[in-house]
Amino acid sequence: MGTPALPAVAACVELAVLLLVAAPAVSPLRAQAARNPLAGNAAAIREGASQFRLNCAMCHGLDARGGSRGPDLTRGVWTHGASDPEIFRTITQGVQGTLMPANDLTDTETWEVIAYLRSLAAATGPAVRGDPAAGEKLFFGDANCSLCHMIGGKGGRLGPDLSRVGSARSPAYLLAKIRDPGIGLAAGLMEPYKEWPLEYETVTVVTRDGQKILGVLRNEDAFALQMMDTAEQIHLYRKSDIERVAREPRSLMPAYGEELLSDRQLGDLVAYLETLRGERAEGKGK
Repeated sequence: MGTPALPAVAACVELAVLLLVAAPAVSPLRAQAARNPLAGNAAAIREGASQFRLNCAMCHGLDARGGSRGPDLTRGVWTHGASDPEIFRTITQGVQGTLMPANDLTDTETWEVIAYLRSLAAATGPAVRGDPAAGEKLFFGDANCSLCHMIGGKGGRLGPDLSRVGSARSPAYLLAKIRDPGIGLAAGLMEPYKEWPLEYETVTVVTRDGQKILGVLRNEDAFALQMMDTAEQIHLYRKSDIERVAREPRSLMPAYGEELLSDRQLGDLVAYLETLRGERAEGKGK
């Protein structure tokens, strides 16, 4: 076979150069790996802890046990994919429609954060003790939780939807929150064009004609305010018709002391809530 003509060789070389230029650079630590290439690396875990505190703690808490806007990440429970590549994608690309933004981390930094989170999950204690079936009966029965909270499309709208609370909050957080609802007010629905959602803080609107309405804020801008009262009625007011708005950093939810909920009942209720990962069929709760 003869030697190819020079123009043909030049064309091949030019094509190869173009392909090299067009091909994206691939890091040896890219997310295509089946698992974290830095898993269990002590130095990577230390660096991941630093990256987490710098980039993630604002929402997830300094110890990754959850905040008012981000879920607990210490239990190995993941809403948007549990494999290392899926967590990599969640961190770097964010989750559309949620508070989780895309993070401008290098591949190595992202794997370090994942290594750190995996190290925390390995040290997580046992699940809460309690009877989930008994807790479900309490939720939709004597504890009256479903009057304000919804699960799988069933229940009230005044408080946060709890259909995924088991993947977002630790049992320890839920135990404390039920006893003292004022800690860590939950974030409400994400409104378009807003960086943060409204929180479930208590508001009292006093109108210029003397009406006084207690409830939670649903939306607000420079000209109008929308709220839901304790009977789940929606009210929309022009700011010019409002005399004043009293905002209180507390929850409308009552504190469930031992006189309302025994320690055993509390354990049952939290055991039920811990099972909720958004997989229950609508209206399944009884």
